[in-house]
Amino acid sequence: MDPHSTRSQFNQRTPKAGPYMPQIRYTDPSPKFSIESYAKSKSPRPDCRAADAISLLIQRPIATNSRVKQDEQFKKDMYIAFINKALQGKLDGQSKDFDDLVDQFNPRKARESATSSSQLRLWILALSHVLSRLERRHSPLVEAIVNLPWTTMDATFVKTYTEFIGMLLSARPEYLSLMLGRLTQGLTYQSGLQALNANGPEGSESPLTRRVIYDRLHYLLGHLLSLIPTLPSTLQPLLVRNFPHKRQPQAAQVTYIRNLLRVTEYCSALSDRILALIIDRALQIDVEIQVELEELEEEEGGLGNADVFEFDPFDVVVGQEGDEDSDEDGDEDEDSASDFSSHDSDDSGDNNPDLPANAQHIQDMVDKLDSILKVVFDHFNRLHSTAEVTVSPRSDTSLSPPTSPRPSSPISAEAGRAVRDAQFHALLAIFDRTIIRTFKSRYTQFLIFWYSSLDPEFSDLFQGLLVEKALLGQDVPAVTRAAAASYIASFVSRAQFVDRDATRCVVGVLCTFLKSHLDAFDSVIQAGEELPSMAHHSLFYAIAQAVFLIFCFRWRDLEEEFDESEEYQSGKKWMSDLNVIQRVITSPLNPLKACSPNVVMQFARVAKATDFAYCYSILEANKRSEYNLNAGSIPILPKVVNEEFLQTELHTFFPFDPYKLPRSSSYIQGVYRDWASVAIDEEDEEEEDAEEEDGLGDDYILSSTIPDVGLTSTGGLGIPSHSRSSSDAGGLGESFGGMSISPQPQSVVMVS
Repeated sequence: MDPHSTRSQFNQRTPKAGPYMPQIRYTDPSPKFSIESYAKSKSPRPDCRAADAISLLIQRPIATNSRVKQDEQFKKDMYIAFINKALQGKLDGQSKDFDDLVDQFNPRKARESATSSSQLRLWILALSHVLSRLERRHSPLVEAIVNLPWTTMDATFVKTYTEFIGMLLSARPEYLSLMLGRLTQGLTYQSGLQALNANGPEGSESPLTRRVIYDRLHYLLGHLLSLIPTLPSTLQPLLVRNFPHKRQPQAAQVTYIRNLLRVTEYCSALSDRILALIIDRALQIDVEIQVELEELEEEEGGLGNADVFEFDPFDVVVGQEGDEDSDEDGDEDEDSASDFSSHDSDDSGDNNPDLPANAQHIQDMVDKLDSILKVVFDHFNRLHSTAEVTVSPRSDTSLSPPTSPRPSSPISAEAGRAVRDAQFHALLAIFDRTIIRTFKSRYTQFLIFWYSSLDPEFSDLFQGLLVEKALLGQDVPAVTRAAAASYIASFVSRAQFVDRDATRCVVGVLCTFLKSHLDAFDSVIQAGEELPSMAHHSLFYAIAQAVFLIFCFRWRDLEEEFDESEEYQSGKKWMSDLNVIQRVITSPLNPLKACSPNVVMQFARVAKATDFAYCYSILEANKRSEYNLNAGSIPILPKVVNEEFLQTELHTFFPFDPYKLPRSSSYIQGVYRDWASVAIDEEDEEEEDAEEEDGLGDDYILSSTIPDVGLTSTGGLGIPSHSRSSSDAGGLGESFGGMSISPQPQSVVMVS
């Protein structure tokens, strides 16, 4: 037979071995939900056109842009249909579809699926069409969306998410607190832990850093502020609630404060309150440092290191923090305790017995305060030097979520000045409410010191506030008035930007007050009336002490100017207002006995060296006296009462003593007057001064040679040594050049 014949057996294909088996599809007994399976199961079979469309959507490749838009629209319609059914089912008591819908926003599922970002975007777009149907019983869905780690996803999804949240809160304001709570928590350093296990969507060429995450949070927050004018009232308490405890690590403090200061750039309504919050927390750390420093002794070699905090936490790539966050993955109590060193919990005999148990803790607090103040200084400096402000994010869809440092645009000189003026007045109000009432702060007040240097008007306003509060504040507590006197004395003495005219004006006002007080006191004595208590004279002593201190630093500006051809026979001629000082130091009130021994001793030296006044005879008489204040001529108060008064009222701190924080000190160095720059040449005075001081005893000498309580030049803790002998006393000005005249431990307080 022809092998090519159609009937040939060679044209018949041999069947496969084994019996014929139909194709079997195994299904998961509990299949996972997908919109495709929902579309297949719910599409009506007679409608062939819909079935063909679904088949095309799932199986056939898409070739054209028009087809993409059509299919995306159809898919979005399917999402909307399912969402409507799920929402209604939840209201009807059938929550299976609703639970499936909520599960789509499970963060774990988002990490497992490579296509989750695009799918989530479709869910978000579909939900934006049914916002009016969200009821209180649908809150689990909103909570799932709010808790979604959206900041770690691609930029397209972030943009869609931002627009959706704006529409959601505009339609459903009851979810505002929930969303803002999540946003403010995201501004903390610990919030980066949420993204540690997420794969960076930006790829290796553009790694996802904390800066990108914070940029996205600020973008959304600024977008909400543009939509909801009343948002600041809800936002402010949440910002306070999430502020890190002072025991939390330095990076946590700095990160949150930087984010808070950025909020002030696009939310002016909260600017003053945020700045007050930051300064209040800085004061808490500052006061704790000063209280505990008084109990420490100098540690050899120092504990500080100016390079402890070199890295910028904003530029750390998400997922590469390593051990930085290992101690922060616990609850709030663990965070609060994580900053303590082993010295805080281990008091065993293995520790160095010469070191205080909390020395390392104090050093950590010093580092925190230094870093916090530097962040605030940097913020102020940026406002002043660049005259730029952040552009507030808008709801314009053309804006892409920021993935790089925020944009800024220059503003006019007038607008820049308005911003700086507003910032200064806010700082001045904070000083009036908080800083001046805090008596153990040492460094926080330098914020207004530096800001006052930016403009002569700022300096004038600050001095005016202090003088008014000290001399005219009839309703102000006496302690606060005395503190204001210390502030004005320390400010005029130390600020290089306070010129000659301002110095003479302040001294003139203070001397006028002293003259009025002495006139009133003399009238009481002449009338034979009962002498007032010593507390009645507390402000007099504070003002006298202020004049003494200013004279020590600014005596050259207090001299009258003469032409070269003009001659005078009586030596230097001083401004006429200073004539009352001779009457002050010889008055029965005896301020040389009541004021700070450090200031009195230095004033006696400078006054003698400049031929202004001679005080050593009065100081010697005070040393011999059995009663204070008047060398026994007019017994006012016994010794015990007087000592208590000196410790609580007159020995107020001098707020602008030398600044020793290493990181932030660069802002102060250029505007600060050191004693060395104004001290008189002592070579001709040393021997004579030594002879004068021989009869005064060790109390005055010791108290005038106390070293600085603060930081050493290396950044370590510098603590006054109580064992320093009087032989260490140098010539004129040595005490002011390297010491703090703030309150000292009891062992170095002058005793009679």
